[in-house]
Amino acid sequence: MNEALKQAGADEDVARAWLRGLTCNPALPGVVLRRLLEFEDLSTSPRWLTWRKLDAEATAIVVTAARREFRLDVLENASADVDELARLAHDEDPQVRLVYAALLSEFGRRIPPGMPEVLARDSDPKVRRTVARCPGLTHAVQDRLVEDEHPGVRAAVLSPELWERLAPPVRERLLDDPAPQVREKLAELLRVEVEKEPEALTARARVTHADPHVRREAAGDPDVPLALALRLAHDPEGAARFALSMREDLTEEQRASISCEIPPWVPEPRWIQDQATEPEHALRIAASAHVGLRRALAMQPHLPDDVVARLAADEDPEVRNLLCHHCQDAPHELLVEVYATAEDRSWSRLRGQPNFARPGLARFADDPNPRLRHAALDDPDAGPELPLRLADDPEVGEWAVRDPRFPADELLRRLTLPSSARAAAANPTLPPAVMHQLLDLAGDR
Repeated sequence: MNEALKQAGADEDVARAWLRGLTCNPALPGVVLRRLLEFEDLSTSPRWLTWRKLDAEATAIVVTAARREFRLDVLENASADVDELARLAHDEDPQVRLVYAALLSEFGRRIPPGMPEVLARDSDPKVRRTVARCPGLTHAVQDRLVEDEHPGVRAAVLSPELWERLAPPVRERLLDDPAPQVREKLAELLRVEVEKEPEALTARARVTHADPHVRREAAGDPDVPLALALRLAHDPEGAARFALSMREDLTEEQRASISCEIPPWVPEPRWIQDQATEPEHALRIAASAHVGLRRALAMQPHLPDDVVARLAADEDPEVRNLLCHHCQDAPHELLVEVYATAEDRSWSRLRGQPNFARPGLARFADDPNPRLRHAALDDPDAGPELPLRLADDPEVGEWAVRDPRFPADELLRRLTLPSSARAAAANPTLPPAVMHQLLDLAGDR
């Protein structure tokens, strides 16, 4: 074993840095992950198992972890294998089973066939009540839950659709259920409205309605004739005027005559979404004097080349910003510019855009802007000298040490330094044998 590693491992802070670094290592083998989960002093506060990529093998390992926190965290990981997660339906801890039961109703995750049946027979009524609220249950599962011994479960599963198909004897029992919450749920389902539903408002009534929300909806509704909708051009509610200004059937002159402020979050009208990939229509929208239309267009995932070029040169900074964040065709030069100067919280996400990483970014290695020095690491043509050069940078050094191009011998040395031990342990090129050594040393303290 490397003597320098042994000496470094005697330092508790360095050993913990290794453990934290390994949790971030994207190339962590399953056997190393299994050992890592056994460390009692491994902090769960960063909740690393909720965001790191987990394949079927890794998921299978985590669902058998001794610590409940790990098994709960893996349930929130969007990449976790759903078939392996199914093993948690049999978990010994009712809290884990409860969270698993909530996958379908709250997290929108797929539950494999047969699992609702397992959860419907769970010993904990909280688990059964949770699965009772899940959509898409089979009739067999619903029938079991509606006869459940716990009133909360019977009340939770009741729905108009279920009531319609229940056999008369079951209906009678539910109507005479001893539990008030079941009877109250049924009363809610079966309540007969005394007053008839009011007739649908005419377009004219909507435009002149006292409720500003009704007028706003009418202003942007293409089914409301333009002649009527234009009456809202001077509406006292700014939201109604803005909705009117975003209509497809306005001329540029009509649009310009409507005084309105652009809200922080611009909606995406359906007509703009439909025309975004049609060059002639999209170019007309991009040329509009209405910045709201241009912002909505910039938010579309794909746009014709000439439209992208026009929006990239738009005078409105928000148009350019939205183009970078939402359009996969955003040009490289603009992405780098906005990445370097944006003041919003999501600027760092731009490095994940398809056109961001390009040859030539290494020119920013000595730039005074730390964002651009970080961007230099995305140059696909740069060699190991680039991350080595940036390894001691106080603001981007950690990412440089994590870079797969980082020289192997220097990576081992960086493992022994308190300032870079965590970053070095997170490098995906770290040999599995060295990972095991780190775990051995961390466990021997």
